[in-house]
Amino acid sequence: MNKEEPIAYLNGMFIPTSECRLPVYDLGIVLGASVTDFVRTFNGKPYRMEDHLKRLYRSCKYASIEPPLSLDESFEVSMKLIEHNLELEPGRELGLIYYITAGENPIYAGSAGISDELKPTVVQHTFPLPFSMWSGLFRDGIHCVTPSVRHWPPECLSSKIKNRNRLHFWVGEQEVHLADPKVMPLYLDINGNITETGGSNFLIYKDGEVISPRSRNILWGISLTVVTEILSEIGITFREDDIQAYDVINAQEAWVPTTPYCLGPVVKFNGKNIGDGRPGNLWRRIIDIWSKRVGKDIYSEIVHSK
Repeated sequence: MNKEEPIAYLNGMFIPTSECRLPVYDLGIVLGASVTDFVRTFNGKPYRMEDHLKRLYRSCKYASIEPPLSLDESFEVSMKLIEHNLELEPGRELGLIYYITAGENPIYAGSAGISDELKPTVVQHTFPLPFSMWSGLFRDGIHCVTPSVRHWPPECLSSKIKNRNRLHFWVGEQEVHLADPKVMPLYLDINGNITETGGSNFLIYKDGEVISPRSRNILWGISLTVVTEILSEIGITFREDDIQAYDVINAQEAWVPTTPYCLGPVVKFNGKNIGDGRPGNLWRRIIDIWSKRVGKDIYSEIVHSK
């Protein structure tokens, strides 16, 4: 194994990341039959990895994909990847991707003629977290825009499963970026309620409480769970409810919880300021408490990154 190149895990083997590829007839490519999850490190140690892995395995069960590794075995693979790849990136933080597909089906590249004996494809790989990409989000805040594309209803596919069937997110992102490449698409459901972005949950702070879209409509994030823990710690009410554009515009603050940068401040929605149009005080308070939890200044790490 070449210690000069990051390694990945593919179907039982540790290999150079550059050699980690899926065949064109893998059902993760052909049908999008795949589940995924994402972990990050703090000070080189994975954060809430057990929570992410348990969610991954729940997603597999829902998708009728039987992982060939136990949860504990996946954990061991992850730790080996992080340890090796951090030696090549000293002082950096890593993102770790889990990717499990229904397997290879060379008989026919479509939904018919699928083999009865599929062996799921298992991938894990890492990458250095690019904090400089998000420094502007922390300094100036995020502008969320609702595209015409709607989030899929849970009657079609449960929002609780983290999967790779995200074409509607891609289409919505291209649409809003025609107007402004810097905005973040925030998707409505078919009834006009706020759901989530393509990579984060969405919260508003209004009248002394924090409100989340109902859990039936969203993928409940691990970072969202951390926010609820911090809110409980400081005595602020958290609840789920239907949220419409009116509620977002009239909120004091809004945020996007997400694994890479924990909690982003949303300062504008569909062209209108939220609050005074700047990252809010409660957002910064939560970030500071989160920093104490992980032993690292999250705000400085992102804002002062190069």
